[in-house]
Amino acid sequence: MNESEHDTPALAGLLAELLLQKGWMLATAESCTGGLIAGACTELSGSSLWFERGFVTYSNAAKTELLGVDAALIAAHGAVSEPVARAMAEGALARSQAQTAVSVTGVAGPTGGTAEKPVGTVWFGWSVAGRVHTEHRRFDGDRAAVRAATVRHALQTLVNLVRAA
Repeated sequence: MNESEHDTPALAGLLAELLLQKGWMLATAESCTGGLIAGACTELSGSSLWFERGFVTYSNAAKTELLGVDAALIAAHGAVSEPVARAMAEGALARSQAQTAVSVTGVAGPTGGTAEKPVGTVWFGWSVAGRVHTEHRRFDGDRAAVRAATVRHALQTLVNLVRAA
């Protein structure tokens, strides 16, 4: 990967090209990033051709109401978990006209961290070509750094998965 692909606007542009080639639309389901992934995508002119919608589901109730994440799943595993990231991606896809989705749920800080889920913990979900992929990452830095790293990782992995599909 070249260095420019680490740049968020460049990643969004590359993602746009790939989705347009496939005729796919994207939906986002964001918690800790509060819409920053959708914002990075819609920063591009013409994004309505490939960006379908974004869900900002910061509260647990919003995850349940807007994405259909089972409240029992959140109670059992916590909002910042693999099952919830998976359910968020699946829910975004089911509640949109998109063919691919990305979800993020995490602890951006500076408060909210625990021993099990320290600040910087993020779970990702990607639904691409009928398969859901999940991943856990831990990013260093302040709130802004964690959120920016989350956006970049979400987009870079989405680029990689759409390329491979």
